[in-house]
Amino acid sequence: MHDGVDATELPSGITPLGSQVFAIDTRMAGYPGITSSYLIRTERPCVIEVGTAGSAEVLRDGLAALGVEARDLATIVVTHIHLDHAGGVGDIARMFPAAEIVVHERGARHLADPTRLMRSARMVWGDRLDMLFGEMRPTEASRIRSVAETGEVDLGAGRRLVTHYSPGHAKHHVGLVDSATGDLYVGDALGVYNPHTGDVRPATPPPDFDFDAALASLRLFSDIAPQRLMFSHFGAVSTVEETITRAGEELHAWVETVRSAHADTADLDHAVAMVRDHVLGRYRAMPADASAEAAKVMDLLSGVESNVAGITHWLDRVAVDQRRSAAEGTD
Repeated sequence: MHDGVDATELPSGITPLGSQVFAIDTRMAGYPGITSSYLIRTERPCVIEVGTAGSAEVLRDGLAALGVEARDLATIVVTHIHLDHAGGVGDIARMFPAAEIVVHERGARHLADPTRLMRSARMVWGDRLDMLFGEMRPTEASRIRSVAETGEVDLGAGRRLVTHYSPGHAKHHVGLVDSATGDLYVGDALGVYNPHTGDVRPATPPPDFDFDAALASLRLFSDIAPQRLMFSHFGAVSTVEETITRAGEELHAWVETVRSAHADTADLDHAVAMVRDHVLGRYRAMPADASAEAAKVMDLLSGVESNVAGITHWLDRVAVDQRRSAAEGTD
């Protein structure tokens, strides 16, 4: 690794954040402002999030611009295995052959053999999958290290990342705290942050969304008391407690609206319409100079239809569990 990098001459899409932390816009589907990777450029350089398979070359070139060459990268960490966060792991692992790959234990097997994950994703996304994500390639199982409730990543010189299991968005989700800076890499556990407007919107996709687990993860993040929140979508946020509180408020607003719609009818379109009518007005309009194409991609990833489907799926699971408990109580 060479350190002679002038931060004032970095390519567009790379943002220095202090303490040898850099955000790298991985330009999902070719558009800016959707997915962010982060490089911690220490003795043992570490990348957090890699973006999609289609973003792998963008990330490689960003790392090269920051002085990280093929044999330099020590660790690749993904907060969870959804394709917008981890789809490029197999490609990046090949480009950086010395790097260890760290993931929650529930996601490890899917990185080693993504066949089932890709089959599921193609059923959801159809022909859009290739444009949005590309094909996740397998990672050598011997290079994957799984973490459970907590874990650590050595960054060198006593600095480390501490992983914290944070389900709700997904069963295989972790948050990561930098011991030197107090930065908390939140993945999708807090939802999606819009740097143009300051809004934070929930990300509640099927099939794993769990409202109670999501709220517990928000409480965990608040208890950690980080200095900054590092969103994968999108960017670093210093208003920590305010943002975590807002994330909880938005989650409640979406879930209660869908719950109310679901009590009237099981029709998904009805719930989507109610959210559009009663929830979307909470968010500011995008500025005129923001990328309309990027906004459309973000709306596909965590838009109304996806969020409502995930909340509805959770409500149905809760109803099944309640009926099962009631039946057992009468035995």
